[in-house]
Amino acid sequence: MPIIVDLDVMLARRKMSVSDFAEAVGITQANVSVLKNNRAKAVRFSTLDAICRVLECQPGDVLRWIPDSQE
Repeated sequence: MPIIVDLDVMLARRKMSVSDFAEAVGITQANVSVLKNNRAKAVRFSTLDAICRVLECQPGDVLRWIPDSQE
């Protein structure tokens, strides 16, 4: 998939655990795992908003696009 979720990078930069992050965003740890492992097929804007609010970042800090030929 050409959209990469760099959530693990942002969590490390913020020194935040998955459980603390999941609770702050209001999603399950299982859903955080789906995002971190690039298995998500979609992300709601409300969830993306909560992620950015908790991590104090922009959507582009969490999501990036890589052309298929570079995966």
